Amino acid sequence: MKHSTTKTAYYHLPGLFEFYDLYSVFLPLFYSHREYFYDWCDIASVYGAPADCIWGGGRVESGNREPRKVLALLREYGISARLTFSNSQLEPVHLADKKCNALCALFSENDRVQNGVIIHSDLLLDYLKSHYPNLYFVSSTTKVLTDFADFLNEVKNDDFLYVVPDFRLNKAFDRLNTLPDLQKNKVEFLCNECCFFGCMDRKRCYEAVSLNNLGKDCPDHRCNAPDAKTGYRFSKAMTNPGFIGIDDIQNIYLPMGFSNFKIEGRGLGSALILEFLLYYMTKPEYQIHVREAVYLDNMLDLF
Repeated sequence: MKHSTTKTAYYHLPGLFEFYDLYSVFLPLFYSHREYFYDWCDIASVYGAPADCIWGGGRVESGNREPRKVLALLREYGISARLTFSNSQLEPVHLADKKCNALCALFSENDRVQNGVIIHSDLLLDYLKSHYPNLYFVSSTTKVLTDFADFLNEVKNDDFLYVVPDFRLNKAFDRLNTLPDLQKNKVEFLCNECCFFGCMDRKRCYEAVSLNNLGKDCPDHRCNAPDAKTGYRFSKAMTNPGFIGIDDIQNIYLPMGFSNFKIEGRGLGSALILEFLLYYMTKPEYQIHVREAVYLDNMLDLF
């Protein structure tokens, strides 16, 4: 894994399977034209899962790229691949799922860089620890750890290499700064969440998604937050009190000793993912070059 020994921001990007085509263009560009991109950032991982994985917990309806092809792309650049298996409603019977087990077995084979699993269920965690010890584990933001004491206990848990707190702890600087360096290295901040900062139903929303992935009948969760009908807007996310922008990363988080930053967006279109890559990683004067390289690639279908 890539850990920060200098003041470098390590991004964890969305869409391992979902946006393979985009990354097949972007990653070669990122590593062959580093002058286009901020020298203070790098890519630590790309996360995702095929749409029909019952262990999955994300709001994703696409992404069925061949797993070996996906892994080959990331292996070429020494980037960790993460499976998003954050379903919170798993039962013992689900642990035998052939597709999810096959993916974990495949991801365990990588001998160049360690791959991981983003996880919610303690049941699944215990199972994966015993069956796939080569994988590392990330505590999912779907746990909605808004209480700092709960978050701190999660950080102290040696089972997790990284912990993603709820975005409403992003600016708890007085408490975050008390963490020792080893614990700061484990914290992975969710930067661009668009969810209403005062939402009280976030955990129930994730639970509904998990139940749906298991094929169980449950009422659709209806978000009652202000402007919920507009869906995700990056411009709206930027006004969120928990938003972490590039100035925050450079001037607050990196000097404070935090280096890991997660970009959400698996359920969004590839055109919006490109906007995240431009904003968080690309120097303004070179954004047009990156856009052109992506837009002019006839293999991509941006939407």
